Amino acid sequence: MLFILFILSRKLLMDKTEDCFHCCLPVSPSSNYTAIIEDTPRKFCCDGCKTVCITIYEAGLGGFYQRTNGKTPLAPPPPPPANIPVYDLEDVQEEFTVGHGQLKEAQLLVEGIHCAACVWLIERAMAKMVGVESAEVNLSSKKLRLKWNHEITKLSAVLNRLSEIGYAAIPYTGKKLEEALKKQKRASLFRIGFAGFAAMNMMWVSIALWTGAAWDEYRNFFHYTGFALATPTLFFSGLPFLKGAWSGLKRLRLTMDTPIAIGASATYLYSSYITLMGKTVGEVYFDTVVIFLFIILVGRHLEMISGNKALEATFRLMELQPKSANVVKDGKEEMVYIRAVQPNDLVIIRPGERVSVDGSVMEGESQVDESIITGESHPIHKRIGDKVVAGSLNGNGSITVRVHARLKDTFLAKMAHLIEKAQASKAPIQRVSDRIVPYFVGATLVLATVTFFYWLPDGMETALMTATAVLIITCPCALGLATPMAVTWAAGLGAQHGIFIKSGEALERLAKATHFAFDKTGAITQGAMKVVKMKTANGYDEETLLKKAASVEKYSEHTIARAIGEFAKENGQDETKFACEQFMAKSGLGVQGIVSDTEVIIGSLEFLDSHGIITDETLIQEAECDEQQAVTSIFVAVNGKAVGLLGVADGIRDDAPKTVEGLLSEGLHLSLVTGDRERVAHAVAKKLGVGERLAVKAEMKPEDKEREIFQLQEKGNVVAMVGDGVNDAPAIIRADIGIAMGAGADVSVGSADIVLSGDKLYRVRQTLDLSRSALKKIRQNITISIGYNLVLVPLAMAGFVTPVLAALAMPVSSLMVIANASRIRIE
Repeated sequence: MLFILFILSRKLLMDKTEDCFHCCLPVSPSSNYTAIIEDTPRKFCCDGCKTVCITIYEAGLGGFYQRTNGKTPLAPPPPPPANIPVYDLEDVQEEFTVGHGQLKEAQLLVEGIHCAACVWLIERAMAKMVGVESAEVNLSSKKLRLKWNHEITKLSAVLNRLSEIGYAAIPYTGKKLEEALKKQKRASLFRIGFAGFAAMNMMWVSIALWTGAAWDEYRNFFHYTGFALATPTLFFSGLPFLKGAWSGLKRLRLTMDTPIAIGASATYLYSSYITLMGKTVGEVYFDTVVIFLFIILVGRHLEMISGNKALEATFRLMELQPKSANVVKDGKEEMVYIRAVQPNDLVIIRPGERVSVDGSVMEGESQVDESIITGESHPIHKRIGDKVVAGSLNGNGSITVRVHARLKDTFLAKMAHLIEKAQASKAPIQRVSDRIVPYFVGATLVLATVTFFYWLPDGMETALMTATAVLIITCPCALGLATPMAVTWAAGLGAQHGIFIKSGEALERLAKATHFAFDKTGAITQGAMKVVKMKTANGYDEETLLKKAASVEKYSEHTIARAIGEFAKENGQDETKFACEQFMAKSGLGVQGIVSDTEVIIGSLEFLDSHGIITDETLIQEAECDEQQAVTSIFVAVNGKAVGLLGVADGIRDDAPKTVEGLLSEGLHLSLVTGDRERVAHAVAKKLGVGERLAVKAEMKPEDKEREIFQLQEKGNVVAMVGDGVNDAPAIIRADIGIAMGAGADVSVGSADIVLSGDKLYRVRQTLDLSRSALKKIRQNITISIGYNLVLVPLAMAGFVTPVLAALAMPVSSLMVIANASRIRIE
């Protein structure tokens, strides 16, 4: 009774106190913070609210207060973040911005967002800033996705503007996410601890009531004790459920928290009614409220821990990145912050250190363990000229590395970004689940209502407890977790094996693939092409031919061009001695240019024919003989006359025959699509040992490869394209699933849905196994979720399940889904 008097007196005092015009919190009678807003005197609780309100109206954004209806408590504005100008520094921005040139894009974590009116205010305020291209606020995650022209507007100006209108924002990074997860875990443990403390004490109250106190003079004492324990438990420990349900209802959406909030609130309110009104008829169920909240919180916490474990792949990758590097400048070694390292810098990696940059070895040699990135279990011997990647572990030798890319462009950073993107994505089957959930919750509420009225003739308590059990046991958490947990686990497991998946959609599509198309060079073969022969015609000088060929090819990115360049260096020829002018490349055919006032054309026989060049018959016969041995002939013409050829060969990957045979044995169709000569392509297919089961498509330009993929799709195939070169990018984009070998060109890696690190082709088979396993687990999870409800909901409606048992069963279903997802394996 004293508690009721306290509440009433508090309410009377608050009724006499004017609310702050901005945040709706009570204004102290001694407060003198006032301002004239639209010709009307307004009171504020603090100077912060006053300043923010004036700023909002001066900016013409007064509609914000109409959208809050004056009833939404906003809380005073948070203090602005410290050291805002530091976010304008280029090195600092690299950690959280994307984009090139003047336009940049970043995500900001915004403190102070409370409702849809806040979203409206922030987006309108940002739209009025010069230089801001777009601003989108996510209410649930409290994130602002900002795109702005940093030449016109500094990021610090944006952050200051947000502070002026009442919001504190900081850039969102992986580190911030990790900190947020730790904070979330700590808050969850506090809520569980409080609910557990209340549950233990509530047991003594329940025992007393069950053993006779409910019928003697101590009845009210134990009822009020239960009320005192249940009230803070519901409004502190159960706050996430209440907020989640209320947030959904405000947006006219039924969320997973709605049944739990309704069940807990209804049981609490009925028990409070019995207690506060002093009813002698009726039971109280405070113990039910406290215990099932405790159990559900424990279940949610276990779900959160399991989910965070699935996200650890990204954190593990980023932790591999050293924070500093030993850079050689002017002959002296200097330790610098890793973000200050620039391309072409020389970095020393000592024994036992992690490689800090992507680059190539310039001095020394060592064994380097790349297992965490490529999945390879054995260290790789690195010599001068070999490439190393950031995050790999150096062995017993000291090496000097020339930097190829800045921190944000390293393979490690790109792959971590891919994992984040994949784990945040939604597979098509998940979108179906997401659409089902609101209807599922709606059906739950209908079933609970029907159950309540069915059992009402047997008494209010029976009806309430049975309906509450239905509300709790049909919580669709398991259905909501079915797909995202499987995708998250699959993405993390794939990363451990050097498989980087960009989206859950790609994972699902790959599981349904019926046809695999492979590029030859860099996919089936090693991609390390070498010049194995050189032949000249009509007595042309070999040295001159090689110099001129290397001078033109140095401008090409093709693997053949690199092979010719390496061959020239091995033979003491420096292509830089000849300047090449008017360089032109015809993708899939050849290159041409002017070297020392002579026209040099290099490429296929067809390329020379298209320029009206007649090739010596001896060279043609030589080329045909070589092609039967899988040696590609590159013709060289000078001033309109064929003067020789270079024979280039590329060895088949050791695991290619087994990979191809394994895919064919599973009933899949395979194609070899290559720009190489017909005889070379068939010679490679013959070495794979699969006979006519591998369809060979040779002498294909990039547009021909794309057209071939399109024709396969028109026949009803779900096509996966595996490639690594620039000329593979159109086909990779056209395919249902694009798979890029990680050592390939940036454009093919950027176009692909899946990136395979290292140089092992068997990862294609592993990726297929991973996708099938993930899709299988998704379907199993959905079956578990639906089967759980089909069995237990009727039992709950029949009165065989109490709310506490329902609270035990509900997280068990979610944990079953998580445990099943964690069983995803790669064969």
